[in-house]
Amino acid sequence: MGFPQQRLQRLRRTEGLRCLVRQARVSPDQLIMPLFVCHGKRVRRPIASLPGIEQRSVDFVGTEARELERLGVGGVMLFGVPSRKDALGTGAYARDGVVQQGIRAIKTAAPSLTVVADVCLCEYTSHGHCGVLDGQQVDNDATLELLGRTAASQAKVGADMVAPSAMMDGQVQAIRRALDAAGCSHTPVLSYSTKHASSLYGPFREAAGSTPRFGDRTAYQMDPANSDEALREVALDIEEGADIVMVKPALTSLDLIHRIKARFDVPVAAYQVSGEYAMLRAAGRLGWLDEIRAMRETLVAIRRAGADCIVTYWAKTFAEQL
Repeated sequence: MGFPQQRLQRLRRTEGLRCLVRQARVSPDQLIMPLFVCHGKRVRRPIASLPGIEQRSVDFVGTEARELERLGVGGVMLFGVPSRKDALGTGAYARDGVVQQGIRAIKTAAPSLTVVADVCLCEYTSHGHCGVLDGQQVDNDATLELLGRTAASQAKVGADMVAPSAMMDGQVQAIRRALDAAGCSHTPVLSYSTKHASSLYGPFREAAGSTPRFGDRTAYQMDPANSDEALREVALDIEEGADIVMVKPALTSLDLIHRIKARFDVPVAAYQVSGEYAMLRAAGRLGWLDEIRAMRETLVAIRRAGADCIVTYWAKTFAEQL
């Protein structure tokens, strides 16, 4: 039976009808807000390429976390901006490291807010790469121990989940073993399983001070052209003990989110990265689009593709708009 008996516009006529049959939904508790924590006191340092996003000192990061908890945001992902760096990224796994201090502050200010700690060395190394160097190449296996130490130090001070983003082969297994040995077998691992070598990370690197001093990260981050390889990465991470797998960037990888969700019986996260956020904010400021509507549309697209949760710089704005 076709037209005129079948009129699909009948269920689009009012907002109430549209809501009743809406399939992909986004709620604040599915969103994770990235936060950048730095040393110092009473610091709120705007990031030029990420309007509305700031570096915050430990005393202020707790205040922001309390507001996000009040708004019903699902969690925060914490990145460190250390005052000192060295070749081995020791600030990443220091007991009094800036992220470790930030985790304590957040769990004191907003106890029920989920804290996800990024596990990588790039913000802490003087060379800006994600692991230990052997000459001008990253030494994958030498890096694994340091990633495990970082994750364990974060879990011990209260991180609810750790998220390895270095794209080192075997990192999930190394971190799982380190967590278990540290008495943190309850701490889940959210793995950046499909992290592309992307041009869309530029604003983040400004925010975290993590631009490589030389070369790039194409030798260890994924080639965006290889979708089958992405599935292999996910399968290996699950085998090694990942509890959630993540795709990054989100909007250029909707097909991969869908394939991964259809193939694997694990929760799937997606990271709507800094460049994706910055593009919408810039176009909105120029009057080229309605950035709030664009925000909603892109988040729905990521959910529709199959993501169970989304890391996004829009998390707070989305919750405020509701």
